[in-house]
Amino acid sequence: MLVVQSTSVKTHAVVAPSLPSSGAPAEPPALVAGEASASGVGSPSFSPLYQQIKSLILRSLQAGEWRPGEAIPSEIELAARFKVSQGTVRKAVDELASENLLLRRQGKGTYVATHTEERVQYRFLRLTPDQPEHAGPVQREFLDCRRLRAPADIARLLQLKAGDMVVEVRRVMHFAGKPVVLDDIWLPGHLFKGLTAERLSDYKGPMYGLFETEFGVRMIRAEEKIRAVAAGEVEAALLKIAVGAPLLSVERLSHTYDDQPVELRRGLYMTEFHHYRNELN
Repeated sequence: MLVVQSTSVKTHAVVAPSLPSSGAPAEPPALVAGEASASGVGSPSFSPLYQQIKSLILRSLQAGEWRPGEAIPSEIELAARFKVSQGTVRKAVDELASENLLLRRQGKGTYVATHTEERVQYRFLRLTPDQPEHAGPVQREFLDCRRLRAPADIARLLQLKAGDMVVEVRRVMHFAGKPVVLDDIWLPGHLFKGLTAERLSDYKGPMYGLFETEFGVRMIRAEEKIRAVAAGEVEAALLKIAVGAPLLSVERLSHTYDDQPVELRRGLYMTEFHHYRNELN
């Protein structure tokens, strides 16, 4: 493919703190909290108290104490648990909600966000139709799903050892009956044992929902590199376009807790009737 232009975009840049992989949350370190608050100004060596509480809540999420879709304890209960004020807990929970890790439901409480939730299930898919008639239903066509030794570049990006197994998935996404996206996806083999094309096709929800519910892998944040390219023969045939037609190439590296990369996705997007939409805050 001929690369025409290159740029880089980060989406949902949430960096989870380095946390243990298991174990119940501990109380926030009293000495750190006390020293940070005693002077009224947080020392560069210490994080604000609400950030410490946020880290402890993240630790519980990572350890699976509260599963996706389940309610977490109330702010009053968390404040008692961590021996801090309710306002400190609220600030920590607000940040986690703004990062789509928790969901507030009016009158019901706060829940662990899940990729099966309508408002977050497609939050990493930024392709938007130009006109309503181009939206239509989204259909997925899985062309291949196989296990193989990771190529060197894939192993490096997924932080795997040379020769480790990966699962490679190729699919086409159709919008309103027309092929629009061609995805090549690589997943660490040890995390996705038993993943097959049939299993992918039979699952009715989004792919990240399958990863979350059946493999226990949750996508927390993603980094993307975007460039313009020209369609090669294989890509043109699958997307039913002319060889050399312009495409948007999006390489996405998705991470789970502890900032561990768990998916590499290289997508080619048709933008004749769609555009890539990103909100910058």
